[in-house]
Parts: sequence; structure tokens; C-alpha cells
Amino acid sequence: MAKDVFHSHVRAALENAGWIITHDPYYLRIDEVNYPIDLGAEQILGAEKEGEKIAVEVKSFLRDSLVNEFHTALGQYLDYETNLPFQEPDRQVFLAIAEKVAHQVLKTRAIVNALERFRVKLLIFDPETKTIVEWKKF
Repeated sequence: MAKDVFHSHVRAALENAGWIITHDPYYLRIDEVNYPIDLGAEQILGAEKEGEKIAVEVKSFLRDSLVNEFHTALGQYLDYETNLPFQEPDRQVFLAIAEKVAHQVLKTRAIVNALERFRVKLLIFDPETKTIVEWKKF
């Protein structure tokens, strides 16, 4: 499996924000289907609290068509979101996109409609500073 161009940037951003990378990649196995999600991470919230667990699919959106790139990303996200509860119901799926891409995505009404309709969770990051800019849940 080829890693996304921004894979290491997102991993570093998560680690910089205090997340522990538990899987690289995170394998979602449902019967004969094996989905490799880019990253699995956990954040411990406190000694007596259960930590938050996430699976992160990283997308670069480097091709010419923003809409086509989004269709591909949304399809993967929906597969993971649909099937992850069967393997690990307490882990949430996030789609990681660069801040520059997020600005384009969030001003494209058709894409925002889909994000809202399917309640997509975004991890928006800055690849230069390797920081998380925003966690956005629709």
C-alpha cells in the first residue's frame, strides 16, 4: 500500500497534539475484505477516563479535479465509517485534509452538502507546521 504524500505530516501533527499512534496502518478486517486505513491513534484523557480512539484516512487532493478526488475520498470514508463499528465500535473515522484543500472543499456547496448529509468528520492539518488546525464534524 502506497502512503499518501501527507501521511507523515498527519502522523506528526497527531503526535504533536498528544495522540499516540497505535497503528500505521490500521487494518479494518470484515470477513474477506481487508481495509488498510492510514493511521490509528489514541489519546488518553485521564487516569480514570476512557481515551478517545480514531482511525484517520489521509487524502492529498493533488489531482486536477477537486470533485473527483472528493468522490474517491468520500467512498473510502463511507466504507470505513460503515464497517468500523463491527470491529471496534468505540473508534471514530476521520478524513484528514490539508488546510489549503479544506478552504476549497468548504466553499464548494455540492461537497459541503455531501459532508453534511453523511456527517463526515474532518481532521484539517497544516502540512508545513505539522499541526492540527481544526477537528470539524458535520
